[in-house]
Amino acid sequence: MSYTIKAVDSIGEVGATAWNACANPANAGLAYDPFLSFAFLDALETSESAVADTGWAPYHLVLENENQVGVLGVVPMYLKNHSSGEYVFDHGWAEAFERAGGRYYPKLQISVPFTPATGRRLLISASDHQQQLESHLLGGVMQLAEKMAVSSVHITFAEKTQWDHMGELGFLQRTHNQFHWQNDGYQTFDDFLSALSSKKRKNIRRERRDALANGITIEMLTGADIQEQHWDAFYRFYTDTGQRKWGTPYLTRQFFSTIGESMPDDILLVMCKREDEYVAGAINFIGSECLFGRNWGCIEDHPFLHFEVCYYRAIEFAIERGLRRVEAGAQGSHKLARGYMPSHTYSAHWIVNTSFRDAVDDYLKDERRYVQEEIEHIEVHSPFRSE
Repeated sequence: MSYTIKAVDSIGEVGATAWNACANPANAGLAYDPFLSFAFLDALETSESAVADTGWAPYHLVLENENQVGVLGVVPMYLKNHSSGEYVFDHGWAEAFERAGGRYYPKLQISVPFTPATGRRLLISASDHQQQLESHLLGGVMQLAEKMAVSSVHITFAEKTQWDHMGELGFLQRTHNQFHWQNDGYQTFDDFLSALSSKKRKNIRRERRDALANGITIEMLTGADIQEQHWDAFYRFYTDTGQRKWGTPYLTRQFFSTIGESMPDDILLVMCKREDEYVAGAINFIGSECLFGRNWGCIEDHPFLHFEVCYYRAIEFAIERGLRRVEAGAQGSHKLARGYMPSHTYSAHWIVNTSFRDAVDDYLKDERRYVQEEIEHIEVHSPFRSE
């Protein structure tokens, strides 16, 4: 069978039915990923959060057979003129390439914008030719990079099996470290605590008590319980954090209203009140196997409230729902003491210039070894009881 690949500048051109059939195909044995859904990615575009004006010009790939009967695969891809909002840092590469007389931007980015969560990046509808179709998509990506005269293609937070395949086809492989909580069959939060060392159990109980000591009450909201008033309050927290971290928040206010309408059952909003006023909150997204913690913000400082809202409430929710793990976002060695253990994450990179590709490849070999050593070192300090 022959295939055709095209690029579209809006996910709306693909349509919800065709996109979701590839992103979260039914009866394919894959975990549901809310970030790959049409609703999430479309909200980024229609809210003008991930568009050309913000440096995230949609350039999604669509794989069809030669007769263009049905979409066989899609790739969430963006043409970028900066490296912000990716959580995998290549600023040093950009500076080195431009010092040598090259032009690093624009580049192609295959990812979910502003979302450091692992997932499939080559999205194939249920098929007996999965790897073959993935190869066609990756080949199309490389050809497109050369045709568009971009410096590089970056596939970030890739699923491990696809990452291995990317390496076989010549993509440079990079590893990173995040902290994830794993559900070891716990029935209650106390079951989880019982697996920790005595000191860590006491610390967590103290933190949970102290977090609510100033009259804080917490609401766990999902589905129809999330109203515009909640989004108004949460956006205030989000922009406060964003302005301090990045200068300009990535997501617009409209984005939150849009996902509140299009995917409310995939959202867990944890909101904190004091004296009948919302003072802090965190947003999580619910997959079929994983709870993904994303954004947190507050307008009052309360000791340990961040840990309670972002880590402990997430663990409780995951246990109640029977979810396998919690991914609490990028960075944060402080998560270790709260039961979140180091986990590899993966990215793959296609560098068009062969000399620069070789230099980056040498750098990544050393970096992968360092990441592995770092994870092994952290695991020695596990908060869990030794058997």
